[in-house]
Amino acid sequence: MFGIGSTELMVILVVALIVIGPSKLPEIAKTLGKAMAEFKKVSTDVKRTIEEEIEKEEEKRAYQEAKKELEKSEVQENTETKEIEENSKDLNESSKDEEK
Repeated sequence: MFGIGSTELMVILVVALIVIGPSKLPEIAKTLGKAMAEFKKVSTDVKRTIEEEIEKEEEKRAYQEAKKELEKSEVQENTETKEIEENSKDLNESSKDEEK
């Protein structure tokens, strides 16, 4: 816990008992415990939010890459279609020339 050993914890508790007094020590320990629990909850929420944002960015990047690939394949398909149409035209013209 926070890199504090048992000896250091005992010294902290003794100093707190001397400074704060035995009557207020349980109340302060309770308040400190609640504050630590709230801090842990908030830090967990922040961590989860950051992870969600990272995941959203990764999904967005993957979507953009897929979109680029799709556009690239559409351009290639259009080029190949035009080539096929031109070849078909050439074949039709050559067959007409041969018939004459």
